[in-house]
Amino acid sequence: MKLKFTALAAAAVVSAAAPAMADLVFPSLSYRTGPYAAGGIPFADGYADYFTLLNERDGGIGGEMAKVIECETGYNTEKGVECYESTKGEGSLIYQPLSTGITYQLIPKVTADGIALHTMGYGRTSAKNGKVFSNVFNYPANYWDGASVAINHLLDLNDGDINGKKVALVYHNSAYGKEPIRTLEELSAKHGFELTTLAVDHPGQEQKSQWLQIRREKPDYVLMWGWGVMNQVAIQEAANIRFPMENFIGVWWSGGEHDVIPAGDGANGYKAVTFHNVGSDFPVFDDVQKYVVDAGKAAGNGDQIGTAVYNRGFYAAMLAAEAARNAQEIAGKSDITAADMLKGMESLEITEERMAELGMPNFGPSFTVTCENHGGPGLGAIQQWDAAAQEWSLISDFAPSDTEIIDALVMEDSMAFAKENNIEERCN
Repeated sequence: MKLKFTALAAAAVVSAAAPAMADLVFPSLSYRTGPYAAGGIPFADGYADYFTLLNERDGGIGGEMAKVIECETGYNTEKGVECYESTKGEGSLIYQPLSTGITYQLIPKVTADGIALHTMGYGRTSAKNGKVFSNVFNYPANYWDGASVAINHLLDLNDGDINGKKVALVYHNSAYGKEPIRTLEELSAKHGFELTTLAVDHPGQEQKSQWLQIRREKPDYVLMWGWGVMNQVAIQEAANIRFPMENFIGVWWSGGEHDVIPAGDGANGYKAVTFHNVGSDFPVFDDVQKYVVDAGKAAGNGDQIGTAVYNRGFYAAMLAAEAARNAQEIAGKSDITAADMLKGMESLEITEERMAELGMPNFGPSFTVTCENHGGPGLGAIQQWDAAAQEWSLISDFAPSDTEIIDALVMEDSMAFAKENNIEERCN
C-alpha cells in the first residue's frame, strides 16, 4: 500500500513539474454490447482506427496527438448521458452519440456546455437549422434526406412517375424509426404513391405479422428504418415470402454486411441508401493496414476494414479531424478548445480535392457547412448487395434530396423548438 502511495505521489510531483500534454480529445460513445452491438462495434473500430492512423503516421493533428476516450452506452439513453457527463470535463471537443435517443437528451446539455454534437445521418433532423441549433451538426445528410433519396431512386426506376404505387415503411418503433414518416407523407402527397407504415418493436426479432401483411397487401416497394438484429430478421422474412429484393431499400443503418449475410443468397439485390462510399479500395486503407493493423494498434482485429459501418465510423472520425484542423487554422494555435472546435465545424468545407489528398477519393460528397446550414446539401447514393461476391457496390452517384420539401419541414420543426425553448435565432 505504501509503495502504491509513493508511486502516485511521485507521479503527482512529475505532473506538477512538467507541462501537461495537450491531447485533442474525441470521446466515442460506443456500444460493443447489447442488441445493437453488430453495428456499434465496426463503427467504434473505424472511429478509433482513423485517429490511431493520424497519431502513428502523422504525429497527430497539427502536432497535437488525438486521444479517443471510449465509453460504453449499450445504446441505452441513460448510460449515454452518464458517459457524456463523465467525459465532458476531459477537454472533449466533439460528441458523436450514435443514437437518436441519446442525441435528444444531449442537445440542451452541449448547448449549455459549449461543446459540439455531430449526429451524422441520425438524431434530430431539424438541427440542420444552425440559426436555432448552435451546437448541433448533422452533415452531410439526415434521415429526411435519406427518405427522399430512396423515393428519388423509385422515381428513377419508374421514369419519374410513381403515382398509384404502393410503398410500405417497416420501421423501428422508436424516435429513430419514426423520423422519416412525416417526410414520406409529404412525398406521398406530392408524387401520389400510397404509404403504409409498419412498426416493429425493439429489438425487432418478432416480425411475422408485419411480413404477412406485406405478403397480403403486395406493396410495390418496401423501405426500412431498422437497426441491429431487426435488419437481419426483416431481410430474412422478406426472402422467406420471396419479396423481390431489388424493391427493398433500407436507410444507411440498415445497410451493413451483418444485416445481409445471415440471409445468404436470399439477400441478393437488397439495397440501402448511403452518404459515403463502400468497400476497401481506397489508398488510405493501405496506410491503416501498415500503421494500425500490422502494428497491432487496431481497435478490433482488422477484419472490418471496408465494411459499410466501419467505413462510416472512419468517415465520422475524418470529418471530426478535418474540423479540428480547420479550428486550429482559425484559432492560430494547435491546442484548440471546445469553443474553437465549434468554429471549425461551422465553417468546414470538404472538397473532392481534400478527400483525394487524404487517400479517400469520392469517399463521400463534397459539402460546405455554414452558420445557417449545419446539415450540408443532403446528398445520398444507393448501394446494392451482391450475395455471390459478398460485397456492396454503389449503383448511383451522390444526388440531392428534395430540398423544397425537406427545408420547409426543417424550418417548421426548428422554429417550433425555438419557440418552445425561448431560443433567439442567430447568424444575423
